Amino acid sequence: MLRSIRVSYAFIERNFNLVKRYWGWEVVWLAYSIANALSITFIGRASSAITGKEFTQAELDRTILYLLVGTLVWHYLSVVFDNVSEMIAWERWEGTIEYTFMAPVGRFTHMLGQTAFSLVYGLLHTTVILVAVALFFNLSLASANVPAGLAVLTVGSLSFIGFGIMAAVLPLLFPERGAQMTHVIQAVLLLVSGVYYPISVLPGWMQPIARVSPATYVLEGMRQALLEGATLRQLWGQILPLLAMGIIAIPVGVFIFGRAEHYAKRTGKLKRSG
Repeated sequence: MLRSIRVSYAFIERNFNLVKRYWGWEVVWLAYSIANALSITFIGRASSAITGKEFTQAELDRTILYLLVGTLVWHYLSVVFDNVSEMIAWERWEGTIEYTFMAPVGRFTHMLGQTAFSLVYGLLHTTVILVAVALFFNLSLASANVPAGLAVLTVGSLSFIGFGIMAAVLPLLFPERGAQMTHVIQAVLLLVSGVYYPISVLPGWMQPIARVSPATYVLEGMRQALLEGATLRQLWGQILPLLAMGIIAIPVGVFIFGRAEHYAKRTGKLKRSG
């Protein structure tokens, strides 16, 4: 058990060393993320100019917070999803995929280190964006229930870890374009999950699809906690589906990945770098 923890930590440390190695890319990505978050929240401030209707300051602040929560939550979840789903792509880029997959390291241990890194990295990244946005907007979170919001976000991360593990199969089986294929999954989740709008505005046939996305429940729960001060008891309608999705998605993802890994080794796909 202790050895597995040490090995998992080794993957966390390695990934942070990769972040330091490619610090220039990290600066570019962070600058883009901040600019994107600001662009979306400025839409909230421009509501009166866009609609031609006068809004009170309270209404404008609520709109800005609504968009900001969606932006930050989606950024965090997408970072977690990306880092988990791209764990194969990272190995190919570094030329270590054969060494890692042939090493006497359990795949669960490997994934544990990768997912732990993705959670910490996603939290740090999102915190920096929040601080940057806070410099432009004077928003009050006096009535927000931050602990309840964080609880929803934590539970929701489990589901995205499971989805990310499933998506990691694509770079494993399709070396040339597998990493890009994972973005299709993200795009669908972005469309149906109500990141920047309530899912009630979606066509009727799309709304049941939204209820299958864990991001839908995370966004609903976070907005209720931060905009309305909802308590954990009031958020069980979001937490329970997220728990169920996480409990199902992670084991299913590990099983699917294990089968794909066996196939990739048997057909020689590990050797290919795309």
